[in-house]
Amino acid sequence: MGWLNLPACLRCGQKEEFTLSTEKIADKDEENAERGNWSSKTDYLLSMVGYAVGLGNVWRFPYLTYQNGGGAFLIPYTIMLALAGLPLFFMECSLGQFASLGPISIWRILPLLQGVGITMVLISTFVTIYYNVIIGYSLYYLFASFRSELPWASCDPEWADELCSKTAIVLSCNATQNDGTIIHANYSWVQSQNLTCLNETSKFADTQVPSEQYWNKKALQRSSGLDETGQIVWYLALCLLLSWLIVGAALFKGIKSSGKVVYFTAIFPYVILIVLLVRGATLEGAHEGIEYYIGRQSNFTKLMEAEVWKDAATQIFFSLSVAWGGLVALSSYNKFHNNCYSDAIFVCVTNCLTSIFAGFAIFSILGHMAFKAGKKVSEVVDSGFDLAFVAYPEALSKLPVAPLWSFLFFFMLLLLGLDSQFATVETITTTIHDLYPRLMNKMRIPMTMGLCLLLFLLGLVCVTQAGIYWVNLVDHFCAGWGILFAAVLELVGICWIYGGNRFIQDIEMMIGKKSFWFWLWWRACWFFITPCLLLAILVWSLVTFAPPTYGSIKYPSWGSAIGWCMIIFCLIWIPIVAVYKIIKANGNLWQRIVICCKPTDTWGPALASHRGERYSHVIDPVKEKDIEIPTVDAYIHKME
Repeated sequence: MGWLNLPACLRCGQKEEFTLSTEKIADKDEENAERGNWSSKTDYLLSMVGYAVGLGNVWRFPYLTYQNGGGAFLIPYTIMLALAGLPLFFMECSLGQFASLGPISIWRILPLLQGVGITMVLISTFVTIYYNVIIGYSLYYLFASFRSELPWASCDPEWADELCSKTAIVLSCNATQNDGTIIHANYSWVQSQNLTCLNETSKFADTQVPSEQYWNKKALQRSSGLDETGQIVWYLALCLLLSWLIVGAALFKGIKSSGKVVYFTAIFPYVILIVLLVRGATLEGAHEGIEYYIGRQSNFTKLMEAEVWKDAATQIFFSLSVAWGGLVALSSYNKFHNNCYSDAIFVCVTNCLTSIFAGFAIFSILGHMAFKAGKKVSEVVDSGFDLAFVAYPEALSKLPVAPLWSFLFFFMLLLLGLDSQFATVETITTTIHDLYPRLMNKMRIPMTMGLCLLLFLLGLVCVTQAGIYWVNLVDHFCAGWGILFAAVLELVGICWIYGGNRFIQDIEMMIGKKSFWFWLWWRACWFFITPCLLLAILVWSLVTFAPPTYGSIKYPSWGSAIGWCMIIFCLIWIPIVAVYKIIKANGNLWQRIVICCKPTDTWGPALASHRGERYSHVIDPVKEKDIEIPTVDAYIHKME
């Protein structure tokens, strides 16, 4: 399969027959007819790029770069890519491809740590719930852009209050009188005396730009805190429903359908980024914005600060989406001899270059906004929700033909979010498929739609008037150190218990023999460097972990308790499954532990033709019992 194969919808030929079952849609050139493979290498690569490149590349990386020394930040960022991101990315891609299994069943390699896979899937599920809410926000702003004038371009009395102002309101400042004395006086008096305020002495009123009030008062209808739930914001609920319908429609045939959708959703954001960059570069003040981002404002002394290196490692780790289970799930549909090494290099480099490129598009327009407002770039830069739904929309509202640029920006956010969401939901459906392959083969569409409906209902709390607090709460607890903990266990389990050299032999069965010097780098990273780096970040994250806040609003104690319950629920399966496996094994305690630290009899390549001499002993597993935890279905199967 070549990289440039077109999707089936763009090729001439007979139409595919629509069916609720996926048992008959396997291509004739597929290796794994039961599980299925990617239709082409391009489908896989675009899906991986879409999974890795998400909203964080646009609304977090540029701010981190500016905050941590500008261009100097690219040095620790690149180093952390080589030492932390790429090694784990390559490992997970190889792992999924070798055994053709998802993030839970893959732990046949080391039954003692099968709970790590459960943790990854559970955390991904929590994140999936609120991530689609953010996609819903993007949809809402996308629809709001279909107006001759953007609704947040001015203070509408329908939602604005007396604090809303398009321009900064000066209350007082220092001025030089005619006799040379400097006084601090009311701004209206200074103007009446035809005096001029001295630079950086003005005291401004505590006002809010229209985009900020629109976001809080109109779009979110935000309540005063988590303990004031309020009502469901109906238009956000509809946008959330639409986003789940899009996800369900893209995944109704699994990778066979999502692999075609990504031709648009993964590529078109780059077109929009280029358009936004070209437009931004032609604006007054754009040069100053880019200078603040990565130009002469670069501060190499920042490299002496440990916080900068921690930010670089954290951004790389979360940006590449490692340890979420998605990389294992997507790679599990590859053909056995696919070159997963070159794939890992390609996706990781593409992800990082996208982050850098997005920064130019963001800061060029923010530089123009600062120029128009007479402020420094540092006064208008922000990250996260405040960048995506306050600062950038405010900047776009000042451009000619503002609705067009607003539409393009939010359409880009929509596509970036959907790409990542496709892969995350596919991680969940792949897990279900590994547990119940016959059921998923026959009922793929109803199961996928049912899953999307369930996740939509769970996400309704995030579109109440307190919804943004729930989104922030789940993100604060679930999308942080829990994933780092799982990643450290994954590295230690595969390299130090299963055996890193043994795993390298597995990879060589797929991609061919490599030299000692080739593997020397990966051994150094997998055995020592990467786990030590991730462990250091994990410890730092735990030491600096603080109760959640949203802006200046603190969460009630019960809110933090719910957050802790969520992450504990995700992590508790690691010891529970380990204890269960040990109890289930035979022999004394030590013998049971040793058995649980060895691969199961079903571990190895999925197809007998790929097993060779090393895995000729592999027993073809009974699919319904892959998870090896008692279920009703497994019990019935045993009775048959």
